Amino acid sequence: MARIRRWRSLAGRRPLAALGAAAALALGGLSAPAWAGTAPKPGSNPAVDYQNPLSALPAVSRPATRHCTVEVMRHDFGNTLSDPPYSTTVTPPSRCAGPWTKVVMDWSGSVKGRQYDRLAGVWLGGAEIFRTSTAEPDEDGISWHVDKDITEFAPLLRNPQQLQVELGNVVNATYTGVYHTRLSFTYYLADARHPAARTADQVIPVARQDPKSAPWFELGKGQSASTAVAFPTNLTRARLELYARGGGCDEQWFTAVPDDLAKSAPDYLCGGGPYREVLVSVDGRPAGLAQPYPVVYSGGIVPTLWRPVPAIDQFRTEAYDIDLTPFAGELADGRPHSLTVTPYSANDTWTVGGSLFVDTDHGRARTSGAVTSDSLTAAPRVATAETKRADGGTDVAVGVHRDWSISGYVDTSRGRVTTTVEQHLGYTNTDTVSKTGQHQVVRQRDAGNTTVRTAGPGRTQRAQRHSWSSPIDVDSDAVSNVDYNNYDLRAAVTQGRTETDAVRSGRDGWRTTASTDDRLNATGELARKNGAVLTADGTSTEHYRGSTAAGFCYDRTLRAAHGWITSDTGGICTSGRNQRRYGGPPA
Repeated sequence: MARIRRWRSLAGRRPLAALGAAAALALGGLSAPAWAGTAPKPGSNPAVDYQNPLSALPAVSRPATRHCTVEVMRHDFGNTLSDPPYSTTVTPPSRCAGPWTKVVMDWSGSVKGRQYDRLAGVWLGGAEIFRTSTAEPDEDGISWHVDKDITEFAPLLRNPQQLQVELGNVVNATYTGVYHTRLSFTYYLADARHPAARTADQVIPVARQDPKSAPWFELGKGQSASTAVAFPTNLTRARLELYARGGGCDEQWFTAVPDDLAKSAPDYLCGGGPYREVLVSVDGRPAGLAQPYPVVYSGGIVPTLWRPVPAIDQFRTEAYDIDLTPFAGELADGRPHSLTVTPYSANDTWTVGGSLFVDTDHGRARTSGAVTSDSLTAAPRVATAETKRADGGTDVAVGVHRDWSISGYVDTSRGRVTTTVEQHLGYTNTDTVSKTGQHQVVRQRDAGNTTVRTAGPGRTQRAQRHSWSSPIDVDSDAVSNVDYNNYDLRAAVTQGRTETDAVRSGRDGWRTTASTDDRLNATGELARKNGAVLTADGTSTEHYRGSTAAGFCYDRTLRAAHGWITSDTGGICTSGRNQRRYGGPPA
């Protein structure tokens, strides 16, 4: 349970097993088992018995080409909290040596007994390719599967690379759940109908170099992570794919309150305020910004909220793209450059890391250039207002607006190319907090867009725009909280993610290339007395719709009650003149 502060200990994980800690169309989701849509079991209790997790997202589309599947890991994560990450070597299969039109990763897990949700990550050649958190088990055990398109990592996949997997777990007399995991890569060969995928020229890890620890950076309050990166001397483009996820008091950072209010009810409230952003700096200069999605772990707020439909981003954390191309001309000077990641207003641990995707000039050994303007400030202006209520509670209102632009050029073999990155962000959070801190009603709205404009010699200016909206509403009530075996928790959560990608050329209008809209409503309650479950129930509805400019469309709705799917409708839909089949069993 991530809201109640005194239940946060045990090396940054919550010590109560029952209260421990999925996204773009082309990137995949949870598979649908054969029994999806069955009625709840009579007298079902989602605290001890619930259906395997299932989300409304489509599985990764898989081309009908010759392919090879390689199981790269089969491992049981028992008492591993202090162990180094699992490590092995991945070699591309000789029968499918490439080129590939697509490469798909499949992650499967199972667990039974009593256990927390855990944070996990996968690295290839030091570059993080997957971030996830685990499900919490019931007594009989559960299993789940997540797939992801990892084609963009083809520059690493072509050669033998070290594979590392981190899943810190605790197994003892109380917490008995062992996470049984499998990981496989499927390489789909290119052919006449399925051309080889276009990817960056190189992938450079942004990671901690410590063989005894996971490659991600774990940052405490007020900390930053810095690493020195040597870029190619003929660099033309650089994109950072960044992972950032809060832990402890910052697992549900969107319910955090100002420090003075948090001190009035330290058993229930976390400080630091509710606004978070992650700043990326190059050699000390602000270079880009990410707004983290409000992820909820499978045991977060009230565990029965997410049984069996997981919260958005729970099992496949979406990375954030930060275009560093305005700095490319300066990064190509042959000297190491410092890349720094700083979570703003972090009140507890943040786990960050990622990968750089870089392109080079195939007609010149050296490029050069400069940053010509940079209006991004290192810290936002956060407006906070606290108003006392007649009943002794407090209304908190927080607002942030960010508008910034960075421009730079790089001189290439084809001439000078200028890139401008602009971002506009609007954020509001209102929170009605009871006098005791036990009851919170939070409404958060976070929306904006990032536009990348490119102009080169003899070419029409091109632009790409990514727009997002990440609303979340939380009504949570800790009716009682005596100890780990005596409590009464209730909550209702509504969350969403809307993303739209669009392009334009010259004076033409914007053309949408992809869009996703994922909405989830959930209610949950869980009460125990002397360790025995008194009340456990939950309901949820998830509606996902995604489409592309080619007319591919997926529209699906799940409804669940008492821990079981009661309705599963939709699937393939038509958008425009084409349609495409998604899903199916892993190849």
